[in-house]
Amino acid sequence: MNFLQLYGESVKTAIGFFWKSGWAFVLGYFVSGMIQAFVPKKELTKYMGEADLKSVSLSTFFGAISSSCSFAALAAARSLVKKGAHFVAAVAFMFSSTNLVIELGILIMIFLGWQFLAAEIIGGLILILISSLLITWTYPKSWLNTARQKVEGEGDDIAEDFNWKERIKSKKGWQLVGHKFVNDWKMAWEDILIGFTIAGFVAVMVPKSFWTALFLANANTLPAWIVTIENAIIAPFVAAATFIGSMGNIPLATVLNQNNVLFAGIMGFIYSDLMVPPLVHINAKYYGWRVALYIAGIMFVSIILTALILNGLFGLFGILPESHKQIAQITQFQIDYTFWMNIAFVFIAGMLAWLNKKYIKKHGMKMMDMEGGGKMKKAAVYLVILINIAGLLAFLFT
Repeated sequence: MNFLQLYGESVKTAIGFFWKSGWAFVLGYFVSGMIQAFVPKKELTKYMGEADLKSVSLSTFFGAISSSCSFAALAAARSLVKKGAHFVAAVAFMFSSTNLVIELGILIMIFLGWQFLAAEIIGGLILILISSLLITWTYPKSWLNTARQKVEGEGDDIAEDFNWKERIKSKKGWQLVGHKFVNDWKMAWEDILIGFTIAGFVAVMVPKSFWTALFLANANTLPAWIVTIENAIIAPFVAAATFIGSMGNIPLATVLNQNNVLFAGIMGFIYSDLMVPPLVHINAKYYGWRVALYIAGIMFVSIILTALILNGLFGLFGILPESHKQIAQITQFQIDYTFWMNIAFVFIAGMLAWLNKKYIKKHGMKMMDMEGGGKMKKAAVYLVILINIAGLLAFLFT
C-alpha cells in the first residue's frame, strides 16, 4: 500500500473499532446512568475515613457504580478526600471507577474475550488490595496531611441522599438517568475519539517488528519468566505514552493482543490508564506534585505485581489466553448482530438525550466543566476530527 492507502485504512480501522463497540458504549453508560441516579451514595461516605477493609470495600463498590471517565474519577476522589475519606479509600475509588465499571467490561468482552474480562475483575480487586497495603505500609503522613488541607473547601459534594424507590418510579428520576447518560458522554467522548483514532493508526501503521522488539516476543534465548516480567514493566510506559484513558485504550490493547504481547503485558497496559501524564498532572493540581507522583508510583508497583499474579494464576488453571484476535476481523462492516444492536441503541440514545433535554429544561442545569480538558486537548480533538474526515475520503477515493 502507498501512504494514502495506509492512511485511509487506518481511519477505516478506527471507525471500525467504534462501530463494533458503539452499542456497548450506549448500554454501558445507560446502566451507569441508572446506577448513579438510583443508588444512594451519601451514606457510604461516612464509612471511608479509615484504612480498613470496610472503607476500601465501600470505595471499590462506590467506584464501580460511578462514571468511567478518568477525569471525573479524579474529581470525585478529591471530593471524597474533602469529606474525610482516607487516601487508601480515595485511591481504591480512583482505580475502581476507571477499571471495574460495566461499560469497560463490555468493551473488553467484545475486543479481547472472556479470559481478559475475568482477569480485569479479579485483577482489579487484587490491585486495589495491593495498592491499599502499599499505601498503609509507606504512608507519608505529612505529605498527605498537607494534601488534605489543600483540598479543604474545594470540590463538589457527593450526590444527595434520596428514596430510591420513589425516584425510580418518577419522571424526574428517569430524566436524571438521561442527564447522567449525556454528561458521561460529554466527559468521555474526546478520550474515546482520540483513543480509537490512535488505535486505528497504530494497528495499520506500526509494524509487527516494533512490538516484537519492544516486548521481546522473539527473545527465544531468554527465560520465559524474564520476558513476562519485562512485558509487565514496559506496558505501563506504553500506556502513559498514549495519553488516553480507560475506555480509549481497549482497542490499543487489542492491537497488542494481535502482536503477540504476553497476557501480563496486556493486563498491565489496561490497568495503567491512571498513569497517563494528563491525569498525573490533574492529581498534582489537586494534591501537589509529591502526592501525585507518590500515587503514580504506588499504582505502577501495584500494576506490575497484579499483572504477574494474574499471569501465574491463569497459567496455573490453564486458562492463559494467547494472542489470536485479528483486528481485521473485529473491525469489518457487515450485517450481523453488531449492525442490529447499533440500530437499536441509536434509538435508546435518542430517548436518553430527549430525557436529558427535559431535565435541563426543568432544572436549568448544565454539566460541570471537568478538569483536564483545556485548549491543547480541544485543539487535539479538532485535529483528530480533521484527520478522520481526510482519511475517510482517502479510503473512499484511493
